[in-house]
Amino acid sequence: MSIDGVTRELLVRYLDTWAPGSLHSAHGATFLYASGTALDHATGEAALRALAEFADRLRGRRLSLLFVAPDVEGLQVRLQQAQRELKTPAEFAVHVVPGVAVAPVLKAAGAAAGPLLAMVDDDIPKAFTAKPAEVLATAPAGTWSSQRRELQEQGFELTAGVELIEGANELLVAFGTRSAKSLEAFKNEMWALDEFAGVQYRDPGDPEGHLMDISLEPSPGALRRELLDVLRAGPKTVTELKRFALTDTVYRAADAQKVVTALLHTGAVTRTPETGRLGGDVVIRLPGG
Repeated sequence: MSIDGVTRELLVRYLDTWAPGSLHSAHGATFLYASGTALDHATGEAALRALAEFADRLRGRRLSLLFVAPDVEGLQVRLQQAQRELKTPAEFAVHVVPGVAVAPVLKAAGAAAGPLLAMVDDDIPKAFTAKPAEVLATAPAGTWSSQRRELQEQGFELTAGVELIEGANELLVAFGTRSAKSLEAFKNEMWALDEFAGVQYRDPGDPEGHLMDISLEPSPGALRRELLDVLRAGPKTVTELKRFALTDTVYRAADAQKVVTALLHTGAVTRTPETGRLGGDVVIRLPGG
């Protein structure tokens, strides 16, 4: 599977997580797929088919799918064919719009109030005003700092970034949300992808840039190094270390719990109190720290 295939599968998996809750909104929900250059037709159709699985839950609520790019003619035909095959209801509204200006398209679709999930590339600004908005952005590898800053400036307090590596091909996938639950869900789907895909992950925050295979149980080496770096600045609670893993690395909070347990077992760190359950308020420090 290529980088494009992994990115597509990640989107589809996250749509399956996002759609059930979002479709409960009385204001409807919106999915936006936009590019300043061109949209991947296979990804557009995969998104439509994934969301069509939830069409029977609309019950009068509107689900808008918006596709925006300079050239959308071929995509429009492909999506129309998929809609006819799937027999989607009137509430399942698909709009394919030529251009790069997404703001008026979102406004026309009434996306300001209901949940919004946007997948965009580096040429599309991430200025989405809908409060329940989430963004999945693709950009060149090595741009995580600027991508994260842009997401945070637009109000997405919680972010995650991962670089996809396939030989000489590299791509950054960034995610922005205001919900810790959504961030954890994105991370879970990210690690649940096909581990035989031929694509590896790289943590953009890992100074050593080690490559990791995609697996439900990711290699803990990079997280171990990053947690030890954090602890060199001073003691941290287990809760603080778990949040750091969730928001500042490619890992999940549960991965941090496992790494901290292993570090304690080897004596690489100490804890206060020394015994008892490894709860969130337990303080972890380097020996002598």
